Amino acid sequence: MSRRFAARFLLFIGSLFLLQTTFAAQQRGNAPPPGPPPKLTKVQDDLYLIENQGGLPDIGAYGGNITVYITNEGIILVDSKNDKIHEDVLAKIKSVSNQPVKYVVLTHNHGDHSAGAPLFAKEGAQVIISSNDRENLARAANQTWLPSITYSGQAKLFLGGKEADLYEFRGHTRGDTIVAFPAARLVAIGDLLTTVDSIPMIINAPDGGSWTDWTKSIDEILTMDFDKVIPGHGPMITKQQLRGLRDKFVGIQTRVRAMNHERKTPEEIGEAIKQEFGYTGNVGSFIQELR
Repeated sequence: MSRRFAARFLLFIGSLFLLQTTFAAQQRGNAPPPGPPPKLTKVQDDLYLIENQGGLPDIGAYGGNITVYITNEGIILVDSKNDKIHEDVLAKIKSVSNQPVKYVVLTHNHGDHSAGAPLFAKEGAQVIISSNDRENLARAANQTWLPSITYSGQAKLFLGGKEADLYEFRGHTRGDTIVAFPAARLVAIGDLLTTVDSIPMIINAPDGGSWTDWTKSIDEILTMDFDKVIPGHGPMITKQQLRGLRDKFVGIQTRVRAMNHERKTPEEIGEAIKQEFGYTGNVGSFIQELR
């Protein structure tokens, strides 16, 4: 094994270890609350976003974004944050509707999006996740609860005369779910997207994520009919902004692939990506996949 290849391999292994450690900390919810609690943002009369106000340090305390879709027969949630913030989430929901939460759709298995779901299930909600990400969730350490409803490919929910469409993609994990609300012209796409620089977009290779398939997934999502996008972390953006982020990350992939072929070191690649694209996330995952 060459010294340069060994350095690349060790960086990649180190990146995976850091990534797994980060997700374990998120699932335990043991990070101290570093900032103000999540805020409730009105998107339209029947749709709200519960969004963190800070960056990466807030994830362990507060989890990811939640989309709240209100009907006259109950509420559909996209994601659940974690169990530590559950009472605050309930209070925010009750501040805009007296309807019960009927469905919780999980965009993927990571604890900052899924760890609050067992509490919603105890309160009577049906929790839905893709079959692939239920399998990911089942492999998590000390996992004591699993959703009772799965789907593969596509599914539809109808509640109170309104519709939510579920689509399965691969990118952040092997079974990411996006939820489209046709009447609102909006999609919630989980950690296929983050929109704050302090929470760089990543793929989770141990859970089947792929940068190549991320691009394919975003390209397919962009063919859908919508105006606004709710990410897994960060503020809502427009479809045009999503297209811009797609182009940025395709550019990163192209650059990393070229530098791999030039036998650049991981340090050289990481510095170039930081300088050229402002990306400070897990470059090791790019290096390993895009050889």
